[in-house]
Amino acid sequence: EVCQVKASGGAFAAILKNGSVVTWGHPKYGGDSDIVEQLRNVQQLCTSRAAFAAVCGETSSVVTWGDARFGGDSSMVQHQLRNV
Repeated sequence: EVCQVKASGGAFAAILKNGSVVTWGHPKYGGDSDIVEQLRNVQQLCTSRAAFAAVCGETSSVVTWGDARFGGDSSMVQHQLRNV
């Protein structure tokens, strides 16, 4: 069962009832979330033109994927993206 669907400029992401995420579309725009291992217990999705951000897990950490120029790479600030 799908709970929420969001779109970037060229991809879609859906949160399923079990908290997992399904993505499709152009990988450059976030259509391939298979590389993101932390996508569990997703509570919310946000999008930019070419990236996605998900609030995940009990710690409410943020996980991002997609084009780094549009926010798809949050590795430099990952330590600040906890308990959001």
